[in-house]
Amino acid sequence: MAPEEQPAGAAVTDTHLHLWDLAESAYAWLAGADEALRRTVTIEDVRADLVALGVTRVVLVQADDTAEDTAHLQRTARAIEAEGTIPRADVVGWLPLADPSAVRAALADPQRTAHLVGVRHLVHDEPDPGFLDRPEVAESLELLAAAGLPLDVPDAFERHMAQVVRVARRHPGLTVVLDHLGKPPLGDPGAMPRWEAQLAEIAACSNVVAKVSGLATSGNGEFGDAADLALSLFGAERLMIGSDWPIAPTHLDLGSGFAPLLAHVRTWTEADARAVTRETAARVYCRRGDASAAV
Repeated sequence: MAPEEQPAGAAVTDTHLHLWDLAESAYAWLAGADEALRRTVTIEDVRADLVALGVTRVVLVQADDTAEDTAHLQRTARAIEAEGTIPRADVVGWLPLADPSAVRAALADPQRTAHLVGVRHLVHDEPDPGFLDRPEVAESLELLAAAGLPLDVPDAFERHMAQVVRVARRHPGLTVVLDHLGKPPLGDPGAMPRWEAQLAEIAACSNVVAKVSGLATSGNGEFGDAADLALSLFGAERLMIGSDWPIAPTHLDLGSGFAPLLAHVRTWTEADARAVTRETAARVYCRRGDASAAV
């Protein structure tokens, strides 16, 4: 899809883009990943696809629970903006949530918070399934809330769906971002009703926002009904779109990648599509001190 084919006013924020450098951090989870992912991935690998789809802002999302990975993303965000093809780049990074004093120190350090618009911990890989319920983590989440930084929760189904509700209720001042709609078991008639019920309970928490992202790698990848359900439960003002590249297929793969996800969202009303493709992200993922991240 060429840039000139994009609808008027169709600028897109990709709220879930992964870039990693094997020289910067361990990325232990990659050992069990597809071979194609076990390499350094850079913005140069995907920039042309992003631009072709009208992306004017990217949110780089951490892929390792280390300060080194987050620092790499911060440097990459600066380089993306300096190059200029994509005007805005921000980071959902990692902070040591199990150590509130370290989180407090990081939030006071301009270098640690540069480009930082959210925080994530790989809870789906965490040996302790109750990590987000720990008292010391709860203290850190209150610090994030006070700083205006959302918490992303990855791959929630089914291990963390109920936990998302508990965290949202326990921390009403914290914006919780459910990545990938909680990874619905698309095409599984036995599991989908549980996911739907859990998603409805999560959507009832007004401080939760969900990402319509990464659905090509959920179950059979047939995402249309799940995306429409999310719209009905959350409303467009609490949904935002993301690619989950390179975990999800290439952006321009019209069979299963980011392009059909964008195309589906654009079948919604113009106002809803505009909210999901950029306005929600502009409100949720703001740099500290910024009124808006819209571009």
